[in-house]
Amino acid sequence: MPLLNRTLDGFLGILTGGLAYYLYETNPRTALPQDQRLGELVRWKYGKWKQERESRAKEEEVEVNWQSLVVEEEKK
Repeated sequence: MPLLNRTLDGFLGILTGGLAYYLYETNPRTALPQDQRLGELVRWKYGKWKQERESRAKEEEVEVNWQSLVVEEEKK
């Protein structure tokens, strides 16, 4: 039996999976503690990524003395 179509079938699968996970997290019998939910994990990972990105940017930040570069270039 053919599926609806390739795009719609994939979208339906993702939507069904997302809904199932939402119900799993919010069901009173199986509810996870607030600090173990997916939203909390995403916020934690984003904060960690942002902090690493800022630290890398500070390490790569180099002060360039543009005046000395212009003087050197003019000498050539």
